[in-house]
Amino acid sequence: MYDMLPDELIWRLSVALAIGLLIGLERGWKAREAAEGERAAGVRTHALAGLLGGVWGAIAAPWGGQGAIALALAFMAFVAVIALFRLREIAAEHIYGATTLVAAMLAFALGAFAVVGEPVPAIAGGVATAALLAAKTALHAWLQRLSWPELRSGLVLLVMSFILLPALPNHPVDPWGAINPFALWLMTVLIAAISFIGYVAVRAVGYRQGLAVAGLAGGLASSTATTAAMARLAPEHPDRIGALAGGAALANAVMALRVLAILGLINPELSLRLFGPLIGVGLVYLLAGALLVHSDPGGGEHAGEGPLVDNPLDLAIVVKFGLFLALVMALSRLATHFAGPAGVYAVALFSGMADVDAIALAMGRQGAAEIGMQAAGVAVLLAVASNTVVKTTMGWMLGGRALGARLALASTLAMIAGGLMLRVSHGFPG
Repeated sequence: MYDMLPDELIWRLSVALAIGLLIGLERGWKAREAAEGERAAGVRTHALAGLLGGVWGAIAAPWGGQGAIALALAFMAFVAVIALFRLREIAAEHIYGATTLVAAMLAFALGAFAVVGEPVPAIAGGVATAALLAAKTALHAWLQRLSWPELRSGLVLLVMSFILLPALPNHPVDPWGAINPFALWLMTVLIAAISFIGYVAVRAVGYRQGLAVAGLAGGLASSTATTAAMARLAPEHPDRIGALAGGAALANAVMALRVLAILGLINPELSLRLFGPLIGVGLVYLLAGALLVHSDPGGGEHAGEGPLVDNPLDLAIVVKFGLFLALVMALSRLATHFAGPAGVYAVALFSGMADVDAIALAMGRQGAAEIGMQAAGVAVLLAVASNTVVKTTMGWMLGGRALGARLALASTLAMIAGGLMLRVSHGFPG
């Protein structure tokens, strides 16, 4: 009658019992202060529920559709009995909660699944159930700290990733073959996720650690925006010029490393070719930022006056970036077709004034195949240089001479280091 041998059936029933026992241990520990008979379902009840589900699964398995109906009826009868006892418990203790009932339902269902389905996923489900039950305090505390913009941003990122992305066509839709909606939106989601991670990093560590943390985390979101924010604070806090300049330098260090990481995800070969120059730029900025922050003993004491990244995921900015990225990819493809590498270099210089990520994504995605690795690498470095000049100028104009001079020195040293690393690596070896 059975398709499985007795030893396999015994093993699967043991898994069902273990799943119920695992869930019951967590439930029993939470109610360990209650006297015997004062709780609807504890460790033994959940363990038996898992075994009961396994037994009913074993009984129903040989009978096909009729067995499935019998298993469903057994499950409904089990739920009714547990719900009755849970209602009596709620009435006696004047509390509300369906967690124990749902946990018992899962113990029965996972026990049945371990017998009639796959034991490994059933075990994983049991572990996940016990972990979620045990994380009640941490989850409730996290929900208390969670703000609506953070929840909204997380949901928006999930919609972008798992609803919009699969619905987009994964092929070029323009005459030049430059715009692939799926690839374009995937890269937009990548940048949005990096921005969200930057915000989470600030929330996790806190601005009380100083402008160094703000600069590093802000650089994950936007080094240009972070530099502007640091520079705008300078006239109001002239005693913190060193720390503000250091925060801007650290944001630029993250920018170089972020570009390297982005290229590593979409074009590892190009990332390896640019590893030396970008690491050189990033390390010099990192060292300069640390020295500037350290040289300003008062710079980090009151760095928590206001976040530099106050929105975990600005949808308008994300959409604008997607449109800008589409424009850069189209222009780079047209420039390649009509002017070759020289045209792409011009596009890199101009696009780099606003953003480095767009040209890096464009070169990693299509530029290397169109104009070769060497020209694509040069275009990325030109964008980094152009962006550095713009941010240094912005720092000088918004933050004044004191901040501008410090940032200009750090930027000059970083560009020299990048150039030296490029020369040491003999340019772009073929």
